[in-house]
Amino acid sequence: MADIARRTDHRYGNRPTMKDVAARAGVGLKTVSRVVNGEPGVTTDTERRVQEAIEALGFRRNDSARVLRKGRTATIGLVLEDLADPFYGPLSRAVEEVARAHGALLINGSSAEDPDREQELALALCARRVDGLIVIPAGDDHRYLEPEIRAGVATVFVDRPAGRIEADAVLSDSFGGARAGVAHLIAHGHRRIGFVGDRPRIHTGAERLRGYHAAMEDAGLPVEDDWVSLGSTHPERVGAAVREMLTAPEPVTALFAGNNRVTVTAVRTLAGHASPVALVGFDDIELADLLGITVIAQDAAALGRTAAERLFRRLDGAGGAPERVVLGTTLIARGSGEIAPPTA
Repeated sequence: MADIARRTDHRYGNRPTMKDVAARAGVGLKTVSRVVNGEPGVTTDTERRVQEAIEALGFRRNDSARVLRKGRTATIGLVLEDLADPFYGPLSRAVEEVARAHGALLINGSSAEDPDREQELALALCARRVDGLIVIPAGDDHRYLEPEIRAGVATVFVDRPAGRIEADAVLSDSFGGARAGVAHLIAHGHRRIGFVGDRPRIHTGAERLRGYHAAMEDAGLPVEDDWVSLGSTHPERVGAAVREMLTAPEPVTALFAGNNRVTVTAVRTLAGHASPVALVGFDDIELADLLGITVIAQDAAALGRTAAERLFRRLDGAGGAPERVVLGTTLIARGSGEIAPPTA
């Protein structure tokens, strides 16, 4: 009962300080500081008493205060679009591994595809004195970060470039990947190819649409207005768009899906269609290998790793103008993109 009483007396949020350790060990603050920081000048017996006091009190060194004196907090922030999106898992993990190798802690959060929330989250991380930011932007105006960048917060954008400011960016080749994916469908005999993509204001959505048009133009093929559907990636919107393309007077015989969420909905919608329809999706998806889904794959881990390495080079003093790094994509043929169009 006595042990329980002692535990319930504890006030959460009141952490033991070096002053508490000094009082328990019967030494001065300077002595505790020397022990905590591994400095010489403390006898073996005194060090033992201080360590016993540290263990008894559960004291932990305040690294934040220590690094602040050096002008760095050893933390970086990562602003993602959606923490639940599988694409961001390997990207976040790669950033974390690079940060750990540099002795830094990663703090991340999701903008939920909301530009206002992105700004709120990014500025909140800056207020907590992160050394640098990696941002996957939801918005297209990042002038709100200019004061933070001038104040020394290194900033790198990933997947999409910054809007209305100059900043380092690490991107996938959305244009080239989409062009290759649509060309793949054309090579397998398709002439009526639908494109279902994200909102056109989003850089990746616009670049993939541009790649689609380029591939069709390369092949001398027209693009009908009702073959293109842009907007929210919500399953209801995407499913309706796919069904409209398949039931039109001149239905499409193949689909190019602009991102992983569109691909998932397209697969579900096509499962109920009477005849096979070719499909290529941008971004790999879970179980795509088992389902036989042909995709244009990005290397999400390479995006995160490249961005984090660029960030730490900036933090280490690398100068020069902002750079844009574009990483290639890979077409993985698994069957769905190789379905031939129906014979006339």
